[in-house]
Amino acid sequence: MIPSIAPARELAMLHAVQRLGKNAGGYLGERIDVDQTRGGLESAARRHGWTVSRLPARRQELTLLQRPVANPMAPRLYLSAGMHGDEPAGPLALQQLLEENRWPEAHLTVIPLLNPGGLAQNRRENEDGIDINRDYRHFRSPEARAHVDWLDTQPSFDLTLLLHEDWESHGFYCYELNPDRRPSLARPILDAVSKVCPIDPTSVIDGRPISEPGIIRPMEWPDFQPLQRPEWPEALWLGVNKTRLNYTLEAPSDWPIPVRVQALAAAVRAAAEAHATSLLRSNPA
Repeated sequence: MIPSIAPARELAMLHAVQRLGKNAGGYLGERIDVDQTRGGLESAARRHGWTVSRLPARRQELTLLQRPVANPMAPRLYLSAGMHGDEPAGPLALQQLLEENRWPEAHLTVIPLLNPGGLAQNRRENEDGIDINRDYRHFRSPEARAHVDWLDTQPSFDLTLLLHEDWESHGFYCYELNPDRRPSLARPILDAVSKVCPIDPTSVIDGRPISEPGIIRPMEWPDFQPLQRPEWPEALWLGVNKTRLNYTLEAPSDWPIPVRVQALAAAVRAAAEAHATSLLRSNPA
C-alpha cells in the first residue's frame, strides 16, 4: 500500500523526521513489490480514464500510461520513474498522483517502472548489470531500446519530469535542463518540497557545483556538446530529441519512504502547476 495523502500536521511531522543513517555504500532502505505496484498504478490509471499498455523489452514489459485531452493545443507532459532499482519512491509517488487525479489540462504520458527487474532485486542496474540511465546513446539494454523506439514515434514534450532518488544526498535537489532559459520551475519545485523534506544544503551535489541551493544546471546550450559524452542518461536523450524543459527530481533516500514519496509528489504537482501558470502568462486569452 502506498502512503496516503498526508494532512498539514502529518506533513509537518514528516519534515521533522531525521535521516535514518541506514545507507552505507548503497541504498539499504525500504523496497517495493513490483507486481503489486504495477497493479496499483494501472488500476488507478484505468479508474480515471487513462489508457494502459505495455512496451515489450525482452524479459520485461514497461508499463505505459497515457491521458490525452480534447484540446489539441494543450501542453504535452511526460513523467518517468523506476529507472534505478534501488530508488523505489518514484513509482509510489506516481501511483499517489494517479490516485489523486489532480492534473492540469495536458496530454499526459507516464512510464512509472523503467527497470522492473532492478526494482525486484533492489539493485541500481537491470538484470544484465547495465545502468539503464547511462545507456541512452548506445542502447545495450533492452529497456532503453524499447523505451526510445516508442519515444521516437511520439511528438515532442513541453515538459518532462524524471523521478529519482539519491542515497548519498543530504536533502532533496533537482537537475534543470532549460537551454532556452524559459521561466525556471526549479524554485517553485523546491519551495513545495521544503514543506515536506529538507533541501540539500551543500555547495557540491553529486560531484557538481550548484547553481542555486538545491539546483544543478549541468547542460548549457550551445556550449554544451552532448556528442562528447560517451554515456547518455534519459534526461540528455530527451533534451536532445524531445524536450527543451526537463527536471530530474532527486529525493534523499536516507529518509523514510513516506517522506520521499510525499516530496516527489509535491515536486511534480508544483512543476505542473508552475508550468501551466507560465503558459497562461505567455499566452493570455
